[in-house]
Formats: sequence, C-alpha cells, structure tokens
Amino acid sequence: MALIKHVVCAMSGGVDSSVAALLLKRRGYNVTGVFMRNWDSLDEKGVCSTEKDCEDAYRVCQSLDVPFHQMSYVKEYWHEVFSNLLKEYERGRTPNPDILCNKHIKFNHFHKYAIDTLGADAMATGHYARTSQEDDEVFEQIRNRKSVKLYKGADLLKDQTFFLSQIPQQALRQTMFPLAGLTKEFVKKIAAEAGFHHVLKKKESMGICFIGERNFENFILEYLEPKPGNFVSIEDGTVMGTHKGWFTLTLGQRARIGGQRDAWFVVDKDIVTGDVFVAPTTNHPALFRDTVRTERFHWVTEDPPPELARTQMMDCHFRFIHQMPLVPCTVTLNMDGSVWILLSQPVRALTPGQFAVLYKGDECLGSGKITQLGPSEFTLQKETKTELTLLSRTFSEL
Repeated sequence: MALIKHVVCAMSGGVDSSVAALLLKRRGYNVTGVFMRNWDSLDEKGVCSTEKDCEDAYRVCQSLDVPFHQMSYVKEYWHEVFSNLLKEYERGRTPNPDILCNKHIKFNHFHKYAIDTLGADAMATGHYARTSQEDDEVFEQIRNRKSVKLYKGADLLKDQTFFLSQIPQQALRQTMFPLAGLTKEFVKKIAAEAGFHHVLKKKESMGICFIGERNFENFILEYLEPKPGNFVSIEDGTVMGTHKGWFTLTLGQRARIGGQRDAWFVVDKDIVTGDVFVAPTTNHPALFRDTVRTERFHWVTEDPPPELARTQMMDCHFRFIHQMPLVPCTVTLNMDGSVWILLSQPVRALTPGQFAVLYKGDECLGSGKITQLGPSEFTLQKETKTELTLLSRTFSEL
C-alpha cells in the first residue's frame, strides 16, 4: 500500500486557505497547517489583525483535526521585502510587495521549511491558480524534472497568477493549488457547509497589511526622511505647490495641491531636483505610454519561450496591475535577459518598480520589474509640433 502523502498548507486565517486545507484532507492527504507571521505588529497600533488571523487558522486546523504550526518570517520579510520596498521608493519607483512576498517568503523560506523541516511531499496554498501538472505529478518531481507551467485559475475574476509571476520553478514543481478549478462563490459555499463561519464573516484582505487603514504618506514618512520638493506643471513649468517627498507619490494618483480647485495628477518624478510633475485631468497625454523596458525577465519555466528564444520577438499579452484588462503586446528579448515591451495601445500610468507580467493564452509566462519607460504621448505630441514648426520655418526661408 502506498504511503499517504504529506502536504503542508499555508494558512492565512482566511476562507481560501481554510477551504484549500479542507479539500486536501478530503482527498486523503496527511495535512499540516502553518500560519506565517511576516510583520511585527507589536510595534503597531491596530494595523494588522495577525493575532486574530492566527487564531482563526488554528480553529480551522482544530476542526479538521490536523497539526498546526506557526512560523515567524519577520526578519526575512524585513530584509528581503520591506527594505527593498523602501529602497525602491527612494529611487522614485513604486514596488509591489505582494509579488516580492510570494517570491522570497512563501515560495522560498516557507517552501524550504515545508519540504526540508516538516518533511512534506508538497506544499499548498489557497491561491486561485493552476499548473500544467496533475496533483499526482507533484510527488513525482524528484524523478521528473520537466518544467511546470503556471496557468490562470478557473475564476478569472479572482485569478492570482499576477502575484505568482516571480515564484521559482523549483517551488512551483512542489506546489498544489486546491482551488485551481473553483470559483470564489463555490469556495464560500464549501466553507459554509463545513461550518467555517468565523472565516466567512471576514472582509477580503485588500492592500498592504502593514499599512492597514493608515494614510500611505504618513506611513512611509515613519521610515524615510521628508524631502520636500515642488509640484511642477508638465505643460508650462509653473510651480503649483509643494510635497513632502517624491516617494509619497506614485504615477497616476491625484496630487493633493493646496489652493487648487481642479484636480491635478502625478505624471513624472525627478529624484535629482525633487520635482514632481503634474498635469490637469486624469487622462492627460503625459500619463499615457506604449513602451516599457524591464530588468532581467523572470520566466516561470526558467527559459524564455522557444519562439522568443529563436527570433528574439514574440506577440503575447501584458498587464502591470492585478485584474487590469490584458493588452496585446510585442516583446523583444535583449542580450542581457531584459525585455522591451511594445503595447498595442498607450496605457495609463505605467510605473517603474511595478512588474510587467506577460501571458500567452491562459499561461502566465513570468514577469520583470519595469525599469524604464518610453516617451509619453504628451512628449511625442510636443516633438511632432516642434518638427512641424522647424519644417515650416525651413520652407518659409526657401
């Protein structure tokens, strides 16, 4: 008789991971639940609900009669996610801590703990995502070294492959996603039938846990020294007001400028002068671009798609915000592993520091951090006007 496979399930105290653990137990696996602490809420006042979440996860494991463990990754999270976040803000970029947390904490430290320390055959999470392998194949990965692909979950509204786009192939090979083929509504139905009412009542976790309900500017100024600068009109260079630091603002957001009746929006930043450029109207041409460059691209399968490797160019789809509509694009592979992405249409507020995530059909190919932006529509319009003016002058002189 085959040994019962041991699966360690990451438990957050929410409905998704609770149902993931339940489904694994129903499938006959030997399940262990583990709750991760990533942020030290002892220094905060009502920011994270860590204690309540841990208690909720414990109650689910008790009802399922499975072992429960707690692990602290506060130190790792600080050094590998939060410190990186602060450095990115100082560089004028806007990072994505959720993608970095999955890469460094859940699918690195937690994965190693599950496999090496707890002796699991596989790990599982409550993400809405699928892979190219069946559950049984997860346990064959020691002998079978083929690359595993990452696919969108069945519930396209809840699909979380965007947040998984940086995870290592080794961890993906040994990961199960029990909610792969389910919708959120069906997951809630399973939870209700199982009596998990304490997790069903909870709100969806939105935004970054360690910021909580606080104003982002107030939060970030607890960690970075204020660096006052000017809000400058992108159209005529007029100083519109002042800010406390470029890192308190991100491209596309409304700029709170005192004394201004109309809304102005952040369109660019200069970290040398401290100027933050703003434009009137939320859809100003200075907010729209169609080209980005990334750092070395992370391919989920470790190698670029054969088509891209062969020709250095490939058509696929792009997003840089979770759930934004996918945009057709053409990708060019550079010698250093970075990519240029040319979009089929200009996109609003493309932002350095965010991740360009690529898709081919239902497959999430991977992602790369955006490091460079192409010219905005406003810049291109100005250049065209300048060229036309020079041209008309040339003709008038003839």
